[in-house]
Amino acid sequence: MLINLTDIFQSEQKIIEQEVLFTPDEVVSFGETVQIVRKEPSIMKLSNEGKGKIAVTGHMDLTLAMVCDRCLKPMEVPVSFDYEEHITEDGLTNPEDADEFFYMDGFKFDVDQYLGNEILINWPPKVLCKDDCKGICKVCGKDLNLGECGCDDFVPDPRMAVIKDIFNIANADKEV
Repeated sequence: MLINLTDIFQSEQKIIEQEVLFTPDEVVSFGETVQIVRKEPSIMKLSNEGKGKIAVTGHMDLTLAMVCDRCLKPMEVPVSFDYEEHITEDGLTNPEDADEFFYMDGFKFDVDQYLGNEILINWPPKVLCKDDCKGICKVCGKDLNLGECGCDDFVPDPRMAVIKDIFNIANADKEV
């Protein structure tokens, strides 16, 4: 969805509130495609803050279909955030600032590209099905939240390997 900002740039104190919906049904983060299960329309407020300045503000709620980072159980993760961006007309006409306003096409504001970036910025850092999730067994892959599997998961300290070798040599000498 593109919103033309020309009228807002030219009219001081002009405020437009518009209901926008993030169009894509999925988001790609670090090469992983995540489905959007639910998304609520966002009321985006575009307001002129003086000559050649616009503030874009609003709130977004959506639910992502993700997996627990420890046990890989599928789950729905609600994501809710406020967004705010300040756009200057000078930045749009100066080619050196083009990278800063990647969601602009001339004086047209690309809502999907902007909101997609805001979703990635507000991405949950760690997704857990519950705070005390035990994860999966490193040996057999069983979900440890359902109970112990009985696998030997002892991992010796690699710094102690030299001492272990000394004991193995001493035991080998006794057997000879």
